[in-house]
Amino acid sequence: MADTDDLGQRGGHADGHHHALDHPAERHRWPDGVDAATVDAASKVTEALETVERARGHLYDWHQLIGSANDKLNAAVQALRSTGHPELAGAIERDLVGRNVLPGRWTFQAIEEFDEGYYEAFRSHENQVRHALLGGRRHVYEAAMKEAARSVDESGAPLPWHAATPESGT
Repeated sequence: MADTDDLGQRGGHADGHHHALDHPAERHRWPDGVDAATVDAASKVTEALETVERARGHLYDWHQLIGSANDKLNAAVQALRSTGHPELAGAIERDLVGRNVLPGRWTFQAIEEFDEGYYEAFRSHENQVRHALLGGRRHVYEAAMKEAARSVDESGAPLPWHAATPESGT
């Protein structure tokens, strides 16, 4: 994450604003009276949650990959039986088919524990920080980065593909 103190410097104007005719949506605007260090701190908590969201996606990948492997294993057991290898099929069936991937848990149970424990606690704390420090606003830091990087013409109209919001242009 870039330093919030240089967001204004990248904007190209002494006051750090483009003087654009359009503006970010209210839900993304920098709250009045909130300093850059506070926005940066809150944004770091949100960025950490975004990393947890990515990890959670990998847990679902794991869950589905293990399920797919189990389906393939069941097909392999049937193939071993049908080709005259019942002892190998039986050993795999006894040891692996239906086996817990963690003590007492299939993958869905591990995901539920993660969701109801660590993940929910993380989301709750991120939400508390955002509400306490930014009035509940999301992506304030990113919106400031976008505002500082947008290009406008001499009249303040955004150049094509530089509008502040979908409602104000491309």
